[in-house]
Amino acid sequence: QVFLGVTSTLSVAAFGDHFVVEDLVEEMKKRSPALDFGALQPDGQIAVRGSFPALRELREFLLLKAKSLSKEGETEGKSHQKPRRKLQEHGGAAEMRNSIRDAHRETQVVVLDTDIYQYMRAFFPKTFQANDVVISGVTDGDITTVCIENAGSKAGAAQAKRRIENSSVELQKILRKERIRFREHSRGEKQRYQQLCERLKPLHPEVLLLPYDTHVDVVGTSADVFGFAEHVRR
Repeated sequence: QVFLGVTSTLSVAAFGDHFVVEDLVEEMKKRSPALDFGALQPDGQIAVRGSFPALRELREFLLLKAKSLSKEGETEGKSHQKPRRKLQEHGGAAEMRNSIRDAHRETQVVVLDTDIYQYMRAFFPKTFQANDVVISGVTDGDITTVCIENAGSKAGAAQAKRRIENSSVELQKILRKERIRFREHSRGEKQRYQQLCERLKPLHPEVLLLPYDTHVDVVGTSADVFGFAEHVRR
């Protein structure tokens, strides 16, 4: 499996107090014609599929809208001596909450494939370490949104964002994923595969193993993934 694109579920319910949600979705479709949009659900969630850059642009557009509403709420609160009305938090809106919780702190956002994010965390942890910035990740299925907040100079957050983006682009070119499905969906079968993978892992130290209830995902270069999968099959 090549990392070309993913499906992400977005929640636009948080905008319900300020916009007609259906109109907002239409605006999203016009701004992002390269993305495929599913049906808008009653709870305000909508599935969106496309490339990482296109999804990143859409999420940054929504974050900017959320930030503008936050600032409007601040102004309204000062004018009428009322507390600012907070955005409702519904599912995926937690990502927006993390990104706009402090309008005075510069926040950079990077959208990554979750498997690539986990590979980076496992093999290149220093990518997410920098002075004067706070880096956190919010995973929503196939997508992980990395928020980078400056704790010092604004340049630090921008530099950290570029470093993460450049690393993810390079890894996207070389990483592959293979899914090894269990023959039986039982606890014993799962344990057998996990024990087998643990025994083989030292022979393939560059692969990342992601165990699930019905399968194991193997992430790494083509050669590493192929070699590990062949060992498991034998």
